[in-house]
Amino acid sequence: MKNAILNFIKKETILTIAGILALVSCFLVPPDAGYVGYIDKNTILTLFCLMAVMAGLKSLGFFQVIGEFLLSRIRSVWGVVCVLVFLCFFGSMLITNDVALITFVPLAVLILDMAQLDRHLCFIITLMTIAANLGSMLTPIGNPQNLYLYSVSRISWGEFIGLMLPYSITAAVLLLLCILIRFLRKRPETDTRISDIRFQDQNGQKKRIAGSDRGRLTCYLLLFLLCVASVMDFVPVEIMTVAILAALLILNRKLFLQIDYSLLATFIFFFIFIGNMKRFPAFSDLILQILGGHEQAVSIGISQVISNVPAALLLSGFTNDWRSLLIGTNLGGLGTLIASMASLISYKQIARQYPGQRKHYLFVFTVWNVVFLAVLAGVGWILRT
Repeated sequence: MKNAILNFIKKETILTIAGILALVSCFLVPPDAGYVGYIDKNTILTLFCLMAVMAGLKSLGFFQVIGEFLLSRIRSVWGVVCVLVFLCFFGSMLITNDVALITFVPLAVLILDMAQLDRHLCFIITLMTIAANLGSMLTPIGNPQNLYLYSVSRISWGEFIGLMLPYSITAAVLLLLCILIRFLRKRPETDTRISDIRFQDQNGQKKRIAGSDRGRLTCYLLLFLLCVASVMDFVPVEIMTVAILAALLILNRKLFLQIDYSLLATFIFFFIFIGNMKRFPAFSDLILQILGGHEQAVSIGISQVISNVPAALLLSGFTNDWRSLLIGTNLGGLGTLIASMASLISYKQIARQYPGQRKHYLFVFTVWNVVFLAVLAGVGWILRT
């Protein structure tokens, strides 16, 4: 029993901390009718629906088929690395940074092993992780903190994208430069190994979505469009939720088991904690003093310790400067390994398959994250002046 509890805490550290904070805050502000207004149901329901639809698409191998289709047409090392990195960059804008890394990092590890490019593993996976975290910042549905801040700030899609576009463009240019400098002049024999890679199933056929699954694929894609329409306020969130619940009951009930309920619970616990702390003058005054018009810098700093999703939830309760929070929490995903919880997906993949590379990966990851954070923070400083 003790080991089970310790394993749960180790696996769900952020959830555990959020739960403890929520519980402690309930002693400071005893439960009352005010609790009803703490939880942003639109964020919770939209996150649930997006995760359900992504689980459906992933169960059909949709994202892997797209990745392998693109990679099968590339014959050079730098081209393959570009595809892997920018699959994460552009994919995360629509399928979230978590799903992009869960899907494409294992594919990258497989390809790099087949092409005997293991020595570049840490660098390439680091770039893919940075790409997923930075690509996701461009859209409201790219990551959880964007979805929440977009919901509470009520800014338009155009304003949102316009705000984050300079950072996304800068990130894309930096990623491309890193790839070209490192891989453009690789030896011809390495390119030959790349051209020999074939993506096939157990019967020697090209991987594709079975004809019997294409109807479900169409349904999941339509449900994704329904999610986007709801985020854009074209469809009420309640209608979207009912439609997706009904669809999952018909198409695949097992998808309910693949939803990240710990993330939803983390949001709920933080909503309770923040709601209570706003009613506790000593804590509220302290946070307001720390912010002091420096929301962007503070959110970057706090993200390094508690990750950017909790940072967004915490600070949003004490400021209305949504633009600075959006920029700060997105850039705050760079830096330490826990600055963005999505980054742990890549680290766990490396630790499981290449345990001897863990320290080297952490070093490479930290160095390049600091470089990207410094450059993008500099861009932010220039745009503010």
